[in-house]
Amino acid sequence: MKAKIVFLGTGGDSIVVGKQLRASGGFILQMDDIQFHIDPGPGALVRARQEDINLRENTALFVSHSHINHCNDVNAVVSAMTHAGLDKIGVLVGNKTVIEGEGEIKPYVTDFYKNCVEKAIALESGAKIGINNIDIKALPTKHSDINCIGFKFFTPEFTLTYSSDTAYSSDLLEIYKNSDILILNIINPFGIKQSGIMNTNDAIKLLSKLKPSLAIIQHFGIKMLSANPMTEAREIARKTKVQTIAAKDGLIVNPLSYAAKSKQKTLTGYK
Repeated sequence: MKAKIVFLGTGGDSIVVGKQLRASGGFILQMDDIQFHIDPGPGALVRARQEDINLRENTALFVSHSHINHCNDVNAVVSAMTHAGLDKIGVLVGNKTVIEGEGEIKPYVTDFYKNCVEKAIALESGAKIGINNIDIKALPTKHSDINCIGFKFFTPEFTLTYSSDTAYSSDLLEIYKNSDILILNIINPFGIKQSGIMNTNDAIKLLSKLKPSLAIIQHFGIKMLSANPMTEAREIARKTKVQTIAAKDGLIVNPLSYAAKSKQKTLTGYK
């Protein structure tokens, strides 16, 4: 298997995204001929072009929740994938708010673009789907979009977990366990608390127990940029003994380098 993770953006809060101090195009997970695009925020098309990512090759598009820094370009990416529906391909996976709406919040994906893909799936926490030989489980979060989900990707070679935006909870230890690679949205540095999101302290609490082969922090807010994400990542690594990377726009990671053969790789028999 050939595989790579490409970060099309690592910006988190409205200041960083609004000023494009860091880009906000989400990230790409490639495995042989499979390509997943996760959380296409503002500028996803531009960043894909800059990083030589062909969005026509997207097998599936995943959107964790309805906040603009995660879903702004979802319709545009679907259009790029399908030539605005002329070639009806791919799968769109989003949380309930993005696909169906919630209360007075309208769906972020329009009916036209839902019909451009082969299938549009509104995924709720705990649900499981399979795309080709990859199993995906939707993970619970504690965030202001009550339907926000993270994703756990079970591939034949490695397990990758993406937290999306969530407050810390000890429940995450069970949810994230057996991950080879853990991508955490850490908006704030040490000592800066904010409702519904994690900071560096929370990353340390998780990684001290979970011990993945690799942790990647990303989705940085303005206070994190001021503190320097690389410095925060080094402190996380020092305190947890887990290799930790502070992602940069355009970062490419080979996930196969961090695959642990002993860990469960599919949902077969998953409880």
